[in-house]
Amino acid sequence: MPKSDNPRNRKSTQNTGRNQGKPHAKKYGSKPKANTPAKKSNPNEIRLNRYVANAGICSRREADTYIAAGSVSVNGKVITEMGYKVKLTDDVRFDGRKLNPEKKEYILLNKPKNFITTTNDEKGRRTVMELVSSASKNRLLPVGRLDRNTTGLLLFTNDGDLTKKLTHPTHGVRKIYHVHLDKSLNLSDLRKIETGLELEDGAVEVDDVSYIQGAPKKEVGIQIHSGRNRIVRRIFEHLGYHVTKLDRVIFAGLTKKDLPRGHWRHLTEQEVVNLKMIK
Repeated sequence: MPKSDNPRNRKSTQNTGRNQGKPHAKKYGSKPKANTPAKKSNPNEIRLNRYVANAGICSRREADTYIAAGSVSVNGKVITEMGYKVKLTDDVRFDGRKLNPEKKEYILLNKPKNFITTTNDEKGRRTVMELVSSASKNRLLPVGRLDRNTTGLLLFTNDGDLTKKLTHPTHGVRKIYHVHLDKSLNLSDLRKIETGLELEDGAVEVDDVSYIQGAPKKEVGIQIHSGRNRIVRRIFEHLGYHVTKLDRVIFAGLTKKDLPRGHWRHLTEQEVVNLKMIK
């Protein structure tokens, strides 16, 4: 008997035709899964590595290493789980020291003239806080100070520990200034500055001083770690020179590259790590 006349073959063909174009799930009587809404994240919880990084300890990647090593505890319990989430109200400690959950921020400003380094001024003069008012919702404070007519790099942060480190002279934080004088600096006076001077409030030593290459001898570069008030201007005034322009071009390894006068930027994660490594 030909296959086309076989009743079994005809039934098989009919079944096949019936199922063509039908979803595979339909054949077995299963129902398609309903769409489930994505689980919303809790705004009051953040990952532990981010919490540690926000506290100014290190970068998130480094925080993962510390967490895995058992350096971080939450509410008295050591946590080594990656991706662990904590509440802002939790007691988080790093090597036994309680962390502040406030996000640490670091803003670098290229300060222009005629702004004073203070949070407010009773005389109504313009302050550097105006220049960084849009940088953060947190209260950031300047690290150290620059005179009203001194331009250049000024760092702002809410990281109190780092501020103490960068402003204490024992850490020898590198600060380089480009100095413009009213007259050429004698070589003998340059040597005196190199050796160290005795000012009215005590001796002062510089880390380095030199003429600016390719510029008139009125322009000098000076590296110093002292944070005493108006120290660079006073060094030259002591020797009979008047500083006509003073610009801080390097601060703790940070430079003015791609940062126009009057503008600010956030530090990169690597720059923050570098600052924290200063001993």
